[in-house]
Amino acid sequence: MDTKASSRIVVAGGTGFLGTRLQRALASAGYEVVVLTRHPEKVAAPARGVMWSPEKFGDWTKELDGAYGVINLAGKNINCRDSAANRRQILKSRINSVRALAEAVRRCAVPPQVWVQAGSLAIHGNAGPLWCDETAPDGRGPAPEVCRKWEDAFFKAPMPPIRRVMLRIGVVLGNEGGALRPLARLAKCFAGFPSGSGRQYVSWLHAHDMDRIFLHALNEPELSGICQACTAGPVTNAEFMAELRKIHRRPWMPPIPAWLVNVCAWLLGSDGSLILTGRRGLPGRLMETGFRFDYPALGPALDELLLGPRLPAPPSAAIVALPARST
Repeated sequence: MDTKASSRIVVAGGTGFLGTRLQRALASAGYEVVVLTRHPEKVAAPARGVMWSPEKFGDWTKELDGAYGVINLAGKNINCRDSAANRRQILKSRINSVRALAEAVRRCAVPPQVWVQAGSLAIHGNAGPLWCDETAPDGRGPAPEVCRKWEDAFFKAPMPPIRRVMLRIGVVLGNEGGALRPLARLAKCFAGFPSGSGRQYVSWLHAHDMDRIFLHALNEPELSGICQACTAGPVTNAEFMAELRKIHRRPWMPPIPAWLVNVCAWLLGSDGSLILTGRRGLPGRLMETGFRFDYPALGPALDELLLGPRLPAPPSAAIVALPARST
């Protein structure tokens, strides 16, 4: 058996916030990491960058042949103004990457054993106080519609019988990217206002646990289908901002009206609905398959990220021996 080939993980779109962290986590777990990207120069050793375009087949397709798994993170950043053009680009970037990878898998003489696809909890829409596990109904509106088409493209793509995992990812808290640092700066500058009613839920998880979930999805043979990537302790926007103010020892702040949130977001080139809507997610499938969060509560997670480490450095419980390729 070619042990190098059996430990290869191909990560599509792996140079952003989640992908850069994931490269390190996979390498630490003993995998050979190949990153499909339009910017191979951004990929640092021990990972290897390979030029790709979902619109065109090329040498990148060879990387999937004989690989153990593929992880797809590709897609346009949703932190942009809400417009018809941006919605089309967001959907197109996700559908095209899924279709291109599915076609590449179909062409493999030895296809990967598992495909882990990044998705979004936004499929539940603005769900209010309702608890949303994997069986909860889809929401309404542009974001849930994009998510539905995204998931359909993934699950309906004709491929060999490989294990498929769709991770519906919540708000990932990390120092390298995402929403945490901007919100923490606002709180520190006496601008840690709740947004709108403040009652919209934030389904969050620590970036360290996000890395572990990707590894769990690769290694756990019982995990397939839809899986929600968030802690079991979602909080409201008001509670989230209160925790940030507590860390920076700032006083209570009144909510900022929704119309002002929308205006500020538009001026910053973003979309106010990203912070004004929310859902109360539950990680049912993760818990059923034995995953346990290192940071299940928001307070300790924010303390670690903003004030300093509170846990020993990985290896984590989810970083286990590489699975053997069946022959």
